[in-house]
Amino acid sequence: MTRAEDVVRELLRTHGRTYAEEAGIRLKDTPQPLYRLLVLAHLLSARIRGSIAVATARALHEAGLSDPRRMADADWQERVDALGRGGYRRYDERTATQLGDAARLLDDRWGGDLRRLREEAGGDVSALRRLLQEFPGMGPTGADIFLREAQRVWPDVAPYLDRKALQGAGRLDLPEDDPRRLVALAGDADPAVLAAALVRAAVDKEVARESLAGAAR
Repeated sequence: MTRAEDVVRELLRTHGRTYAEEAGIRLKDTPQPLYRLLVLAHLLSARIRGSIAVATARALHEAGLSDPRRMADADWQERVDALGRGGYRRYDERTATQLGDAARLLDDRWGGDLRRLREEAGGDVSALRRLLQEFPGMGPTGADIFLREAQRVWPDVAPYLDRKALQGAGRLDLPEDDPRRLVALAGDADPAVLAAALVRAAVDKEVARESLAGAAR
């Protein structure tokens, strides 16, 4: 086994968990889990700690705001309160508005089903990324987060290692210009799990340090 393979194995051993899993989303290619992932991606795309975004996604679910119809029909203050319970206070008022508007767009244009958005993209990942950015509050970062995680149930998207994941690869002295080589180094690991682990290395120097040290043992 090469040093690079050792590093990837250690990273996956200690941080091989998707953000959807952390948020309690049992991701399937069905409308509600995909919608919950869209909301999580929206929350994670802000300049806020990932742990707060994950906790807020859970709080929205616990408030019953787990599908676009319920999110759209909820009172604005109800959305603000749920965001606050998750700790998402810095952006709560703007995000509450964006979540309502995005839910209405999803319901009106794609019948509340992100699989229809995927069909509209016709298998073109770039088109899919552009369509995701039509949701209020979902810029390029949010679209990348969604696709990193969605590749678990949308295999035609894989391997999807965006700029943030590749930054993590660079921090670990792994090849950062060849996503398929990174996936090969991970063996049988799910590309979505690899992507999430690499992102954790990108946003937390300690994750990278521990993984490098563990691989050297």
